Amino acid sequence: MFSIPGGCPQTEIIYSSWNMTVGYVKKSDSNKERMLSPMTTILITGANGQLGSLILENLRSRIPVGQIIAGVRSVEQATFIREQEIEVRKVDYDLPETLNEAFRGISRLLLISSSHTDDNVRLSQHRRVIDAAKRSGVRHILYTGFAFSQRTTDQSKPDNVHTLTEQAIIESGLEYTFLRNALYIDFVGVLGLKEAISSGELVTAPGEWKFNSVGRRDLALAAAAVLAEEGAGNRIYELTAPQTWDFGDLAEVLTEVAGKPVVHRQDDGIQHWIYAFMSKLDTASTSGDLERLMGRPVTPLRDSILLFIV
Repeated sequence: MFSIPGGCPQTEIIYSSWNMTVGYVKKSDSNKERMLSPMTTILITGANGQLGSLILENLRSRIPVGQIIAGVRSVEQATFIREQEIEVRKVDYDLPETLNEAFRGISRLLLISSSHTDDNVRLSQHRRVIDAAKRSGVRHILYTGFAFSQRTTDQSKPDNVHTLTEQAIIESGLEYTFLRNALYIDFVGVLGLKEAISSGELVTAPGEWKFNSVGRRDLALAAAAVLAEEGAGNRIYELTAPQTWDFGDLAEVLTEVAGKPVVHRQDDGIQHWIYAFMSKLDTASTSGDLERLMGRPVTPLRDSILLFIV
């Protein structure tokens, strides 16, 4: 949900960059759990992936498993899902015939963005899913994009896969919800945190880096909350940490964990693809949507990075 600061304290503004329609939702209702109709069926694509499996885990604790369907590319690799008594259907973004069959009888579809490395291929895959959803009678499509992607895109000429996918969904006429996820906290795994603890220095490329990053578990909890709630579509949620952190904060956390000083230093000689990638994203804008949907604070930075230093 994109919130305009300074507005009426009892409302939040929901809008689309393309149709420029604006709606108002009472904040008192934004966290109120509305029981999902027992007739609603939800399919999650990429359900055996890192994010999808976490969403399934959270969703099955909220609604009957009979209302949940897992869409996977290889059904042979989904034994662990079947063991949870969740129906599994083959969903291959490259095979439209699997999509038509899988989406039959589905009310609400969560499209987890493709992991293909070519954005042109990703967009084609997403469009196949959207077209099949419309043909199959899906009422509401949810999509996991990138947080604040509209701020790094010329809206008159959108050129990134997430903005173009959102545009295609809007143009389909289906009800939509855009779950715009922050950059995964996993990116710290390429920063050499163990080496920083060992040397006492966290060395990064120069820049005024600020991060709204969070972990997949937090994002999955928020996604499950949206999926499990009955309500109107056409909403946008910016799922980020409510405050940014920087490399200085990260060094402080490493100091705390290591029990010895770790300082941050910038070095012009640092070359890594991650910095060019991050420079194209809005990693500094923040929103309270994630915490509102989870009903708790985001996982602290210290807890989020432990996996990458043990």
